[in-house]
Amino acid sequence: MAPPLTRRRFIGITAAAAGLSLLPCGWSGAAEANVVTWHGQALGAPATLLIHHHDRATAERLAERTAVEVARLERVFSLYRDDSALAELNRIGALAAPPSDLVDLLGLCATFRASTGGAFDPTVQPLWMLYARHFQAPGADPAGPAADRLRDTVAGVGFDKVEVSRNRIAFSRPDMALTLNGIAQGYITDRIVDLLRRGGIASSLVDMGEIRAIGARPDGAPWTVGVAGSPAAPIAPDRLEIVDKAVASSSPDGFHFDAAGHFNHLLDPRTGLPSRRWRGVTVVASDAATADALSTAFSLMEAGPIADVKRLHGLARIRLTDGERTFTL
Repeated sequence: MAPPLTRRRFIGITAAAAGLSLLPCGWSGAAEANVVTWHGQALGAPATLLIHHHDRATAERLAERTAVEVARLERVFSLYRDDSALAELNRIGALAAPPSDLVDLLGLCATFRASTGGAFDPTVQPLWMLYARHFQAPGADPAGPAADRLRDTVAGVGFDKVEVSRNRIAFSRPDMALTLNGIAQGYITDRIVDLLRRGGIASSLVDMGEIRAIGARPDGAPWTVGVAGSPAAPIAPDRLEIVDKAVASSSPDGFHFDAAGHFNHLLDPRTGLPSRRWRGVTVVASDAATADALSTAFSLMEAGPIADVKRLHGLARIRLTDGERTFTL
């Protein structure tokens, strides 16, 4: 039986107001009065916020507002909280007066579904549950779920079967469910970036599971973001330099339903089958929601259509790894 899907990545924000450098932790003296550090949990992972500001009270307010905003959005998007708006929608099949953030995010989902030819689709949650239940059962067939079960589940997948408006969200079938795990972290990252900018932050690296930079580093140099190599293939890690850009990565090696590692979590909504083409995909875009969603979709697409989507959305860079070679678009 495969281990449960858990979130292990550290979440952190290091930010500075205009004219301030990012000070190393542990410094003392007068400058320390302008650094506020917050430790806690966000999106199921350990989180640290390090806010540098000319005014300590402002730094404290920004740290508090960031923590409150993350908690608020988690109550909208989380699959793992019974009290979230998404959990209620999946449980009942309809949601009256939905939160505006949920409606906005589903609008983005519709855009990315259209531009990727259906490779991105948040209604894949029943497929995820099909594989999870299959491999959690004693004596599970290592070949995966039965063909008829897979076919029936795929028939219920499709964002065109979801009615979305400011007044109501509803499924057209009783067996449907949404997952926003392929885009919500990016969306939350973008909301936190907006909050920090309104608070006067001019330089920041925000990591909410997906990474987005506000400006450059205080010394004018680009932020450096490491992209891990594939643990299942001899691919070297990479280093990206970004200014005012977001980075997101997807890999089938992140989670497998089965102990043998044949069935990963990147499921194609059109076929129900797991990703086989790429061992790793990294997208650099202007915002984190776009990078997050398209890194997920590109894991299921060939290089030609990926290049078309890159031009359509004006993406800065795409890194594709097939297990032997790395391609940059």
